[in-house]
Amino acid sequence: MSNTPHTLHDEFPADAQKISALKVANAHFAKLLVDYDAVNDKIHRAETRLDLLTDAEEEVLRKSRLQLKDRIQAALQKG
Repeated sequence: MSNTPHTLHDEFPADAQKISALKVANAHFAKLLVDYDAVNDKIHRAETRLDLLTDAEEEVLRKSRLQLKDRIQAALQKG
């Protein structure tokens, strides 16, 4: 497994300004960012072995991160 943090800046480098603007203007979008960062941090901690998770727990987190990323991307395309 890679221990790359998968920050939103890395995932959407061309949308940094749009992310900042939507974060301020849209509370739901801001919550998506907070949720993404929380899940992403848990995955990164598991990958670096700071927290020990089962493979199943890690898989659930990865699926959650992907769903959040898809929702963020959809909001960026709308907004």
